Amino acid sequence: MAEVDKNPQSQHEGETAPAATPKPKEKKSALEDKPFNEFIQQDYLPALEKAFAAQQVKDLQLSFTEDQVMGKWLGDQRQFTVYFPEGDINKQRAFSWSNTDSDPSTIEPFLIDERKMTLDLLVFGVIQRLNAQKWFGNN
Repeated sequence: MAEVDKNPQSQHEGETAPAATPKPKEKKSALEDKPFNEFIQQDYLPALEKAFAAQQVKDLQLSFTEDQVMGKWLGDQRQFTVYFPEGDINKQRAFSWSNTDSDPSTIEPFLIDERKMTLDLLVFGVIQRLNAQKWFGNN
């Protein structure tokens, strides 16, 4: 019994095969893929400054030391800290705040339900958390 050729291209030997699909373009590396210290200093701190300016906070002082981002304003009466104990934005994170030049009484988990952190999410989390304290505008 003769085998039937089920390949339609072999029946049309004069035709050329369709062009190979082009390789997908390489994705740009995300800001968040930068080394931790570089990301915090070059991207996160400026983004926080911009977000606080949008909330009419004019005297914000930001600092980054020992895997902690600290912010103070109103003559140091309002302050917050975002902790990155493992030096990685995608690993464990914590948050604390204090008012009237006192030490924070509670360190709480920060954005724990998020697997992949983005710059916008990290900024939003700080603004949202401090807005809950009614620290912005007419709250």
